[in-house]
Amino acid sequence: MAEPNPKVLIVDGMALLFRAYYAQSYSARLVKGVPTNAIFGFLHYLFDAIHTFEPSHVVCCWDMGSKTFRTELYDGYKQNRGEPPLELIPQFDLVKEVVADMGVTNIGIAGFEADDCIGTLAKQLSTQAEVYILTGDHDMLQLVSETIKVVIMKKGKLNYAVYDPDFLFAERQLTPLQVIDLKGFMGDTSDNYPGVKGIGEKTALKLIVDYESVEGVLANLDKLPKGVRGKIEADLDMLHLSRDLARIRLDAPVTCKLDDCLWNVRLEPAKKRFMDLEFGSLVKLLEKHAKAEGDADLFAEPEVQTLF
Repeated sequence: MAEPNPKVLIVDGMALLFRAYYAQSYSARLVKGVPTNAIFGFLHYLFDAIHTFEPSHVVCCWDMGSKTFRTELYDGYKQNRGEPPLELIPQFDLVKEVVADMGVTNIGIAGFEADDCIGTLAKQLSTQAEVYILTGDHDMLQLVSETIKVVIMKKGKLNYAVYDPDFLFAERQLTPLQVIDLKGFMGDTSDNYPGVKGIGEKTALKLIVDYESVEGVLANLDKLPKGVRGKIEADLDMLHLSRDLARIRLDAPVTCKLDDCLWNVRLEPAKKRFMDLEFGSLVKLLEKHAKAEGDADLFAEPEVQTLF
């Protein structure tokens, strides 16, 4: 039976895992020689968010390697990033196994980033449910709508900024689509694409506020200061490419039906996994989120769609 007011939590798996790895409170955990600190922290973040937002459905999205359509569009894309820490590498696959043992659907597809899976699923599921995207990535703000909220994890436990269209505009003077155009002008140092050379965030924001979009700016080049106009005219191709790189795709070849991501803890498999990984302190949290004892569905095998 469908929930009367379904609420889906879409988890940016890599964002949580990396955040947990670099959190000092989750350092130095080894089980049979395998590091587990990032997974331990990931689960804490996940349970905190589920406690806070009380979703009826949960799905987790993952990156599937560094080669995507964006690296084909621009060979410098994310080339400034080094290899992940050696301690983190064995936790990439293991965390997905832990998530699956809990009964949560894992989704990822080669050639696309987790962002694209998240955007696509958010668009699909928001026709049937209220969607919350849990992440630390401000690029996700372009996905905000009346039925999609982006939850940015901030410093400190249980500290979130929850963006809907009104809050996004009040804080940044931007609409969701303007987040993409802003990146077209200013680029993104984290993802290593330049935007228009010589235009930073302050100038980019003024351009968007004054002229609403990339197209609006280009239609009014004659009104811009000579220096700004010259920079844009000299870098038109990179402006358009940077905007395309910034745009999260909403048509990635993934799908997830609402029934496939029901938050229904598989207590026994998850509990066994937690004990194997020496996560005993998390078992109470797990039990708290499980259905009442005696529920016939509690130990049922879920239909877990994993696109790997």
